[in-house]
Amino acid sequence: MPGALVNGGILVGFAEPPQDSATNEIAGCARKLDGHRMGSRKPGGFCPREQPTSARSETKGKPPMTQAYYSAVLDHPLDEVWSLIRDFNNYPAYIDGVSESVIEDDKRGDEVGAIRRFCYLGNWIRQRLVDHSDRQHNLTYAGLEALSYPQDDGSRSPAPAHYQGTMHLRPIIADDRTLIEWSVALETEPADADRWQALFACWIPDWTDSLARTLARAHPRSS
Repeated sequence: MPGALVNGGILVGFAEPPQDSATNEIAGCARKLDGHRMGSRKPGGFCPREQPTSARSETKGKPPMTQAYYSAVLDHPLDEVWSLIRDFNNYPAYIDGVSESVIEDDKRGDEVGAIRRFCYLGNWIRQRLVDHSDRQHNLTYAGLEALSYPQDDGSRSPAPAHYQGTMHLRPIIADDRTLIEWSVALETEPADADRWQALFACWIPDWTDSLARTLARAHPRSS
C-alpha cells in the first residue's frame, strides 16, 4: 500500500491519489462539511477527508465503470465486525443518518435477493443483496434505482449513476483486528465519472468511520 495514515484510531489506506479533477471535487466536498443539500428523492451526504482508489474500465456498448475503493483497519476482531454488518437490514445500527430499514417480502437479512428499503437523511433508497458469504465475510449490494447526484451549488449536476457496492472483511492476526475493504462500482456517463468517484471518495470513509464508532461503543477495548 503506497500511502497510509492514521485517522481517528483507524489505519486507512489508498493505492493512488485521484486525478486533478477528482481532487478539486473532494476539496469542494470538504468545504461543504455541513452537508450536501439532498434532492427530493435521492440521497446526499457529507464529506470528510481522504480519497479512495479509483479505477475505470469500459465495455463495448456500455457506459464506463468507475470504481471507488477504500480500506481501513478496525481495532476489533473479525467476528465482532461481521456480526454487526452481516445482516443486510442492520444499516441503522452502524451508519449515521440511516433512521429506518426494512426487508421486503419477508426475506431474511442474509438471504441473497433480499431487498432492503432504508431511510437515509430523509430519503428512501432500495438495494438488493446480490451476494453474501459467511465463509468469506463479504456482501455485495446493488441499487435498484439510479442514484441522483446531490444538489450542490447550482452548477450542472452529473447524470444519475447505477452502482454496486461490496463490503469485504479480512482477519489481521496481529492484535486480533480486521481489515475492511469497501468498494463501489459506478456506471456513469464518461464526462461525469470523476465527479461521481470523488463523491464516493467522501462518502465511503465517512460510512467506515461510523461503523468504527459503533464498534467502539459496543465493544470498548483497553489501550
